[in-house]
Amino acid sequence: MISILDYGMGNTRSVLNAFNLLGEKCIITNKKSDIIKSEAIVLPGVGSFSEGMKNIRQNGLLEILNEEVIDKDKPYLGICLGLEFLAKNSSEGGFCEGFGWLDGEVREIEISELENKVPHMGWNDTNIILNDGIYSGIKQPSFYYLHSYYLHLKNKDRQYISGECNYGNSKITSSIEKNNIFAVQFHPEKSQSVGIRLLQNFLIRARENVKK
Repeated sequence: MISILDYGMGNTRSVLNAFNLLGEKCIITNKKSDIIKSEAIVLPGVGSFSEGMKNIRQNGLLEILNEEVIDKDKPYLGICLGLEFLAKNSSEGGFCEGFGWLDGEVREIEISELENKVPHMGWNDTNIILNDGIYSGIKQPSFYYLHSYYLHLKNKDRQYISGECNYGNSKITSSIEKNNIFAVQFHPEKSQSVGIRLLQNFLIRARENVKK
């Protein structure tokens, strides 16, 4: 069973429907008992970083996530805000601390030309850096993005970037893969067949992790 976390800001129903296409049993929840019993955790999200972190803390989810993902190595998939939350902090909505699982910060997208607008919305080609993880069997993909901020990783943690794309003056971190932690800036649940394939790859990697 997969727990899709509900903290009041995620497009949880769309993510649930995408996993259902793969025949996967999922539950939308914020209950600790459900999260503990699940094989993997999916954290989707749209909206403000600061508001999202406020809701996560108010629901007691940060402690549960640290216990299950960091202490117990449970597979995690973050989508959009679910990727940005991995950072130490963000400037969106004022300074706000994130999960701190990666050495990085969330920055506003820098625009270079009039045709580039914020938010970054729509389909964008994505450069695959790591081919054998969640991108296995996927070549030259285009995914659906909707965001105004992006994760900028520092120092050694840049090694965990598995995909990137360019927008304006910013090189966008499209995806992260670090042991049991996977995250994407784009929305696989809105990215048609290539997005479904990526979710399927996550399930395969998640179950490989559980068997270890």
